[in-house]
Amino acid sequence: MNSFYKKIIQSIIKILKNLKSYTAKKILIILSNILILKSRKFYNTYTLLEDAELKFFSQNGEDGIIDFLVKKLNLKKPSFVEIGIGDYSEANTRFLYEMYYGKGLVVDINKDLKKKVLSNVSLWRGNLNILEKSVSSENINEILNNNVDFDIDIFSIDIDGLDYWVLNQIKAKISKVIILEYNSIFGSEKELTIPNTKNFDRTKAHYSNLYYGASLKSYVSLMNEKGYYLLGVNRLRNNAFFINKDFPKTKYFENINIMSLVESTKSNFCESRDIKGNLNYLNNEEKVKEILDCEVVNLQIDKTSLYKIKDVI
Repeated sequence: MNSFYKKIIQSIIKILKNLKSYTAKKILIILSNILILKSRKFYNTYTLLEDAELKFFSQNGEDGIIDFLVKKLNLKKPSFVEIGIGDYSEANTRFLYEMYYGKGLVVDINKDLKKKVLSNVSLWRGNLNILEKSVSSENINEILNNNVDFDIDIFSIDIDGLDYWVLNQIKAKISKVIILEYNSIFGSEKELTIPNTKNFDRTKAHYSNLYYGASLKSYVSLMNEKGYYLLGVNRLRNNAFFINKDFPKTKYFENINIMSLVESTKSNFCESRDIKGNLNYLNNEEKVKEILDCEVVNLQIDKTSLYKIKDVI
């Protein structure tokens, strides 16, 4: 697709998202559908997963990647679970809901969550279960057992913290696709995660906002145990996409090249903060230095011992 044409439509979409009116929302959906339909003509030409990126309701370009996966896996009416959605104005499964009206569960600790989600979507269109709850490794399976009565196609998690420990508790092959956020700062060689600390808060844990989550390699190992393989990451290098091994790459994604973990951890965004909470735009090497005294678990050794980052990177 012509990149200039794509940028024009996505600029219009960005403006419409800020208007909040019913008419603006309708136009937004129509333009999103036009752009995604045009993009589908090129799905067989993509060689990297990031080639599919398009942003409508996701934070980055996950909408396009998810649609690419849905089409390649031939999911007619994809169901989903997303943990960590904010107010659902920007979320990985929002476009799925708007496009297919499938069954879904969305979870966040955000206060008055249902009211906030309803300001962005119309519940009459599909079957969306909204749950205001803090998610942990102790309650994830209870949440899923009590609120999911369907086979999950897309499972997405982004809770800025204990994601590894939550995923560690879910059953194998829980869905066809798993989307998760990883921390590029931890590099490509080590299997590192923050410890499973109760009520973890990313900003309170370290002023820089850089101490959270787990390394990509730790997820590759964990997801392999759960029955998934890594297909690729987004262009910003913070979201990874894993595919259920029941859908082998050689059959469903033969044209997609798997990027190295080294390349997949060269992050392309700056969200670091100084001691006063102001963005300070550190480069990747400076980011690591900022959190050297923070503690992590080195999963290649065991799952209980703590090490300072400066001693393992």
